[in-house]
This record gives sequence, C-alpha cells and structure tokens, in this order.
Amino acid sequence: MRPPTTSVAAEATRVVGAARTMRVRSASAPPPGRPVNEDLVFRFGPLAGLLDGATVPEGFDTGCVHGPSWYVRHLAARLGLAEAARPTATLMSNLAAAILAVRSDHGDECDLDHPGTVSSTVCLLRDGGDHLDYLVLCDSPLVLDAGGVVGVVTDDRLETAMAGLRTTLAAVPAGATDPVDRFRRAVGVQRERMNRTHGYWVAAADPEAAFHAVTGTVPLRGPGAVRRAALLSDGASALVEQFGLLDWAGLLDVATADGPGALIDRVRVAERDHPDRLRRRKRADDASVVLCEFDAE
Repeated sequence: MRPPTTSVAAEATRVVGAARTMRVRSASAPPPGRPVNEDLVFRFGPLAGLLDGATVPEGFDTGCVHGPSWYVRHLAARLGLAEAARPTATLMSNLAAAILAVRSDHGDECDLDHPGTVSSTVCLLRDGGDHLDYLVLCDSPLVLDAGGVVGVVTDDRLETAMAGLRTTLAAVPAGATDPVDRFRRAVGVQRERMNRTHGYWVAAADPEAAFHAVTGTVPLRGPGAVRRAALLSDGASALVEQFGLLDWAGLLDVATADGPGALIDRVRVAERDHPDRLRRRKRADDASVVLCEFDAE
C-alpha cells in the first residue's frame, strides 16, 4: 500500500505544526565479524532518519578517498543542519542542500563525477504536529500503521533497474564470460543507471537526486492518523522482502513489542539458517530499524 498523497516529483513548502511527542527507538548493526557499519540512524528533533551507504564491491574504484560510512555520517550531519536552518522547507529541499554541502566536504581529492562515487539510500520522517512528512529515496522502505491499516512506502526503481539487468545478463550464454567478468559487467551497468531518468536515484554527489525521491504527507490526527512507523534498511526489510518470514504488520508488531534490536536478531538468524540465504547477493548485510510511535488522541 502506498498512501494516496505520495508523489515522486511535486514539492511544496509546509508549515511545521505544534510540537508533539514522537517516541523513537532504533538499532543498527553490521553483520557479525565486520567492524564497519555502513548504515546510520539518527534523530534531530522532529526529524528521524535512516541512511544505508552503498557497499563498494572489492576491486572497484569510486574516484573518492572516502568510503560509504564517511558519506552517511556527513550526510546525516548536513541534514540536521539543513533542518535546523530551514524547518519549514520540504524534505526534498533540505536533502538537496545536504547533498550539496557534502559535495563540498569531499574537498579537491575526489572525482565526484565518477560513476561509482559513494552513495546512500535515504529514509526520512518528520513530525509536523498534526501531520508527518516522509521521504524515501532508493531501497530503504517506510512502514506506516495509519488508522489501523499497515502499508509500506517504497522506491522500487533500483529493483526495476536490476531486474532488467538480470534479464540482459541471463541472455548471455553461460560459457561466453566467466563469473568475474559477468559480475564486473553487472556492476558497470548498474553504475551507468545510477541517477538517470530511466534508471534509479540515490543520494550521491548530485543534489538533483533529492527531487526524484518518493515523498508524501500523512495525518497524525483523525481516524486515519499514523500511530506507528518504521524506517528500514534493506538488511532489515529482508525479513519480509527476501525471506518472507514476516509481513509488514508482523514486522511492526515485533519491533513494537520486542524492540528494533530484536528485529535485527531475527535477521541474523535468517541469514544463518534460512534456505533462501544462499540466493542473496550478500550473505549478510548491515541492518537498521528506526521505530517511531505516536499517542492516540
């Protein structure tokens, strides 16, 4: 389900409403045995967010001296500053400002026009008093419990682009290229489709990407009010989207009853034991959950 106010292009300035209490719990962790977490969760006043930095495949250049973890830290900090400076601006505008500011943070050592430049998904939720504004860019979904109906806001353009790529590669005879060449070709094509009209959009070095995000507004009052919301990296949403162990309502219930950390614990069990684990591109992934709860009127 995608709320009816969802838009991938329109933008309008909104007035921040009266302050309310948004209770936020979160958890974020790299896979066991890997010390660096390329996800980041944060909260700045009424703004809650989750960033999932794109892992750079081994042996591939990015044109940048920084890595995904550096990028998500700087992008989160710049988002906080943008929100503090312009609390009534749209999430699109503040994300664009943050991306532009991080571009300056790179300095002169990085080639920011490189197709593999460091990048991140973005999932944002902002409490406006009587409404919530949201923004989803790339594959970090937002789950909403609105009026007792649980639905999900997704940006599926990366999956669509990759499905087309898989179809193209499947047409190449198995013996025509070795697995390493096929993988390198796949990464190259994916990079060519990043931040392109007929590809997918992600936060990187071009602020234009912010204006291609999936955005919308949902009420915090009335019969259709949002009572719970969960921001997820794809490492956490895998419980629904890849392993099929929960539906979106079940995922929200686990996060609410047992906490975001318990949801990540379930991810680790699935990555270790589920029969479909060997079909995944990554055997294990960073996993992050931000749970936001609101009082009933």
